[in-house]
Amino acid sequence: MKMREDRHTETLTALGHPGRMAVFRLLARRAPDTVSAGELVQALGLKPSTLSVYVAILTRSGLIRQERDGRFLRYGINLENVGTLVEFLVNDCCRGRPELLANLPSGDVVEAVPRPDRTYNVLFVCTGNSTRSIFAEAILEAEGSGRLRAFSAGTSPYPELSHHTLEVLQANGHDASHLQPKNLDRFHELTAPKMDFVFTVCDRAANEECPPLPGQPVSAHWGMSDPVKVEGTQAEKALAFQEAYRMLKARLEAFMALPISTLSRLSLQRELDEIGRKAP
Repeated sequence: MKMREDRHTETLTALGHPGRMAVFRLLARRAPDTVSAGELVQALGLKPSTLSVYVAILTRSGLIRQERDGRFLRYGINLENVGTLVEFLVNDCCRGRPELLANLPSGDVVEAVPRPDRTYNVLFVCTGNSTRSIFAEAILEAEGSGRLRAFSAGTSPYPELSHHTLEVLQANGHDASHLQPKNLDRFHELTAPKMDFVFTVCDRAANEECPPLPGQPVSAHWGMSDPVKVEGTQAEKALAFQEAYRMLKARLEAFMALPISTLSRLSLQRELDEIGRKAP
C-alpha cells in the first residue's frame, strides 16, 4: 500500500510544474497519437534540453511513454497509468464521494434510451479552417441524413477558402456558397449550438491550448497532412487536395456507421480513436 502511494505521489509531483504539465496536456490532446520531440519543442516553445528533462521526469513517473521511430523518439500519453492515477484520487483519496464527480462526463451510454431521431452536433477544427475542416463539414452536411449536423471552425481562420478547396467541393457536388472560414471563439458563446462531438483534423490545432467547449463533447484527433503545404506542379497540388477529401470521406463514413446512441462513452471514444488511427 505504501509503495503504491509513493508511486502516485511521484506521479503527482511530476505534474506539479507548469512546463511538464504543458507537455502532458499537449500529449493528452493528441492521444492516442504520439508526437515527435521536434514537434513538442516547436509547439511549446521549449529548448530541446529543457524538453529532454521534462519528458524524462514524465516518462519515469509513468505518465507518458516513448517510442522509437528510426533515429527519433516520439512521445504519447500513457492512458492506462493516467486512468490508475485518477482511480486512486477518486476512490482512495476522496473515498469515491459522488459530489466530487458531479461535473465529470458519464461513463454510461450517450443516450440513456436509444433515440433514432436524436440529432448530434459535430464540429471539425483546424487552424485555418480553409480546407480539411471545410471538407469534413461539407461531407457530413451532405451525408449525415439529418442525424448529424456539421460545423467547422479555425483557431486562426484564413480570410477565405483556397481555389483548390473550392474546385474539389464543386467536383464532388457540394454547394460551397455558404462555406467560409470561421473563428472557434464563436462556439464558446452562450448562444452557440452545443456540440456533441469535436474532431481536430490538423496537428497544429490539436497542439494549441484552447478552452474546452461547453457540454463536455466527445473529442478525437484525426490529424492529417495539410494539402496547402504540398509543393510541386498544379496537378500535384490538386491531387493533394483530392486525397485529403477522400481520406476525410472514408473516416466520416466509418463514423456515420457507428451506432452512436447505444455505445458507452468509453466504447465510442475507442471507436473514434481507431478511425483516426487508420489511414484509409
